[in-house]
Amino acid sequence: MKYGCQSMVGKMNAVLIKTPENAFRSQQYLNEEYEQYGYLGCPDLEKVLEEYGIFENILRQNVENVYTLPFDESAGMDSIYTHDTVKITKKGAIYFPMGKVLRRGEPDATRSYLESIGIPTLGAIGGTGKMEGGDVVWMDERTVAIGRGYRTNDEGIRQFRELAGDLIDEIITVPMPHGDGEDACLHLMSIISMVDEDLAVVYSKYMPVFFREYLLERGIRLIEVPDDEYDYLGSNVLALGNRKCVVLQGNPKTKAALIDAGAEVFEYPGRDLSYFGTGGPTCLTCPLQRD
Repeated sequence: MKYGCQSMVGKMNAVLIKTPENAFRSQQYLNEEYEQYGYLGCPDLEKVLEEYGIFENILRQNVENVYTLPFDESAGMDSIYTHDTVKITKKGAIYFPMGKVLRRGEPDATRSYLESIGIPTLGAIGGTGKMEGGDVVWMDERTVAIGRGYRTNDEGIRQFRELAGDLIDEIITVPMPHGDGEDACLHLMSIISMVDEDLAVVYSKYMPVFFREYLLERGIRLIEVPDDEYDYLGSNVLALGNRKCVVLQGNPKTKAALIDAGAEVFEYPGRDLSYFGTGGPTCLTCPLQRD
């Protein structure tokens, strides 16, 4: 199969997802597990299935190849957020160890499946290295910004640079703020979502000045997410390519600003699916191949 995704905005041709049936398992499982996973509330599985059906339908109408991770006993409810365990380069997959202890089984489960469909492994972050996919933002095919925070450390970034080798020219290390604390899931992609080469949705309050200036110098138009919509994952926007994108329903100001900037916006309801687990549309997808 074709693979390689050194872009956040190219047309998405292949994507990896995991359905609620394979991640959330049952209502009893959710009732027993959601607190230790740090969810804001217990998802109602029936509502999740409805919300996910709308989300998946958007994907299948816009992405030619949709692959689904199977159930794996070692992967818990957070495995529905397929983005964090891996990045797919043009030479293969780089796997991440996951900072959240409850997610440690996910990379191996993802690796087993991706190798079975023909995506080779380029390497894995190991030892004292820490990294998660939500901290890795491709600015272009050869330039990548990486958030340095509680989920990704300097050793992880060093190993990523080494594994990527001649695939990249520059890594921009972006220091992340303390935010709501070490247990909060604050990734670089929590404060920036690239929608097109010249368009990004951002939450500048958590963004270092140098990085914000860098974005503007690249000619990128910044859509600023208001505080209330940031809290409802408004800055988490999935680019499908050709200025099409997906947002979580309930962020009308961000949606209107995207439309004003010429974007075509799809939205899905996701209180139980996304908001409770603080994982928006980008988190629910692992792009495998983009133009």
